[in-house]
Amino acid sequence: MIKWWQGPSLRWGFCCPRTTARLNLITFRKGCRVPPRKLKQPNLLIVAQAGRLEFEAVILMASLRAHAPDFTGTVFIAEPTPDGAWSGHDTAISDPCRQLLTDFGAMIVPFTARHFGASYPQGNKIEALSVLPPGKPFLFLDTDTLITGPLDRVRFDFARPSASMRREGTWPKPPLYGPGYHGIWQSLYDRFGLSFAPTLDLSQPDEHWERYLYFNAGWFFGSDPAEFGQRFLAWALALRDSPHDALACQVMDPWLDQAVLPLVIHSLGGGRPGPALNGLDGDVTCHYRRLPLLYARDPEAVITALEDAVAAKEVKRVLREWEPARKLIYQDKGRQKVRPIFADRPTPAPEKMIRNQLKARGWWLV
Repeated sequence: MIKWWQGPSLRWGFCCPRTTARLNLITFRKGCRVPPRKLKQPNLLIVAQAGRLEFEAVILMASLRAHAPDFTGTVFIAEPTPDGAWSGHDTAISDPCRQLLTDFGAMIVPFTARHFGASYPQGNKIEALSVLPPGKPFLFLDTDTLITGPLDRVRFDFARPSASMRREGTWPKPPLYGPGYHGIWQSLYDRFGLSFAPTLDLSQPDEHWERYLYFNAGWFFGSDPAEFGQRFLAWALALRDSPHDALACQVMDPWLDQAVLPLVIHSLGGGRPGPALNGLDGDVTCHYRRLPLLYARDPEAVITALEDAVAAKEVKRVLREWEPARKLIYQDKGRQKVRPIFADRPTPAPEKMIRNQLKARGWWLV
């Protein structure tokens, strides 16, 4: 029996029995016994605070231990303190969630958000990078992420940072009389002294949004959170506080982080994710966004992975305090009520359309 962490989780079957054969797996090459090569495990960063995020953090941690038991990276949960840019807000993770998260082996680390906070909660991920050990590879995951497979087997190239391509054309929105996509994006690269042409996907037509480097900030990784975070913060503040002419007609909230992320990744030698990362947004992770959306559009295997991960009574006791989990998971309304609404759709609808249908039927539980 291998104990990955201490706490009640040892009673839940999250510790990982290994057969002797698996523990002593040997690769034979030219008659030599060579231990199998282990992939380098990054530090994992998520953000959690009072309310929805603390319950999503419980789901993420439960799914990590259930479906990626061999992941040995340290999990950091960045918790904004109720001062600075979050002054006047109750941000403290509740005691039941805090206990469960620490039992799962996570390190909860407080940080003070000085620039974004309540006015732009998406900025938490930018400032939270400061809690990570500098110079150590990291993976950031949005808290509304489910682990569905062996995260430890994903072959990250930390020298080439990347981010999620599970995105829609949410930003920019070129005005009728210009500038267009090309002009807006080139102005950003020019402003920060970056080459623009290498970022283009030439398989896409000019002025089509997918031609330009754009990510969903639901996951991203790199080799040094200090360098990544400092650049992310500086450039985000520059665009927020001093938008240049090409951005005059652009709405930056809530897209500021996703407008800056491609610039940071390109500046650090990264780009679009390659085939080695297919498991992210594939069979290893699912960025479900909101629990009703998971039941509305994600594959049956994802729903099963969710329900299996949160079945333990210790997890259930905490999650039942959150209405979306209580109704959709434990009262089975996700399968009985939400799933059938979208069962006959041949292709996924845009997220906004799904949200509107869920709201109209009273199932937009967030």
